[in-house]
Amino acid sequence: MPRRAVVLAAALAGIAAIAAAAWAADSSPARAPMRPDPPPPPEATAGHAAEGPVSVPEPSTEALSYYRSGNLLWTVAVLWGLAVPAVILFSGLSARLRDWAARHARGRWLLTLLLFVAAYTTITYLVDVPLSLAGFARQHAYGLSNKTLVKWATDSAKALGVSLIAASFLWMPYLLLARSPRRWWLYTGLAAVPFLCFVMLVSPIWIAPLFNDFGPMQDQRLEAKILALADRVGMDADRVYEVAKSVDTKRVNAYVTGFAGTHRIVLWDTLLARLDDDEVLFVMAHELGHYVLGHVTRGVLLSGAVVLLGLWLIHRTSGGMLRRWGARFGFTRLADPASLPLLALLLNLYGLLLSPFALAYSRHQEHQADVFALELTQASRPAATAFVALQTENLSNPRPGWVFRLLRASHPPLGERIDFANAYRPWERGEPLRYGEWVRAAAP
Repeated sequence: MPRRAVVLAAALAGIAAIAAAAWAADSSPARAPMRPDPPPPPEATAGHAAEGPVSVPEPSTEALSYYRSGNLLWTVAVLWGLAVPAVILFSGLSARLRDWAARHARGRWLLTLLLFVAAYTTITYLVDVPLSLAGFARQHAYGLSNKTLVKWATDSAKALGVSLIAASFLWMPYLLLARSPRRWWLYTGLAAVPFLCFVMLVSPIWIAPLFNDFGPMQDQRLEAKILALADRVGMDADRVYEVAKSVDTKRVNAYVTGFAGTHRIVLWDTLLARLDDDEVLFVMAHELGHYVLGHVTRGVLLSGAVVLLGLWLIHRTSGGMLRRWGARFGFTRLADPASLPLLALLLNLYGLLLSPFALAYSRHQEHQADVFALELTQASRPAATAFVALQTENLSNPRPGWVFRLLRASHPPLGERIDFANAYRPWERGEPLRYGEWVRAAAP
């Protein structure tokens, strides 16, 4: 391996050690002497008729271990995502792959690019297999997975196929790189928004069903309640989809997905098995809040803005790297297909630097959806007990440290959400509601 690649690997290892120390400090309050797992608070299991606020359960020793191992695996995955394209780049493998693709394409630019992209995507997929297997094993070690090794391999192969199809669209930014080397980042960033809309449009219909079976909801009585809730907020839906996630996991979740005419209300069968009707209705009111408040559209625009900023940073910094290391890379122009690992490396790096801002905005949207759901259902206690169920079933840490919040948390901590559900009751005090127009629409 070239000396610079060795130095880079050593630097990344040093960053990993520092990150591991930061995670350890982040979870230090939980490193008290081990004690038996606390039982759930009585008010969290005594039914919705119980009086008083719902307490935030202390995380079990297993949940804290899961939290720490997740932080470690996340750190490794981030550094892996930087190291793999860096090694491919500095070792000259990228240039050799381009030469191989050019020979087989007989000099045709588009075919050369597609062959190179396919080879690079497949190589990185194979290199990532050990890390993916580590995640698979971790879920089983904590009793959160039902997925067999055969289904993991099948789903992984399907994901590779989807990635190859998506990667084939890279001809567009590379064409812009060749035709407009000064403004390619702007045109590519603007094109990212309709592309994201297209992905959201086709994902519920063509992509998600590749991995799990989507069918009609079995509990038709509960489905009618959910559809009535959707009708009250103006969402045109005629069915609720129940996805068979229990074949993969024991975790619980629900979501509203899709774009324009392909939106779908989706519940995991695991969630339906573990939450009661009032809790499920609150969860669905939260997801409908995302739809009503336009979070999908805003999320697409935010993603487009992040991509645009990331591409501009790549445009500003890649030139210096090419001038310094272009001979080692085997190319001197960003429009060369062999530049893909350089683009991947810089995009991963800048994505990591920009992620705290995107995550903070995501937490803001999730809080808005919580407020919307509480005002729509006026079911504070079912909301709090639903969050308790999410915490215990998913082995979540209800009060993670600041490093986790900064770098990983797309939702507010569950402890904060339970506390907020307990305290937020403006309708009982005659106070104005933030989303009162939707509550008025719900009146009989």
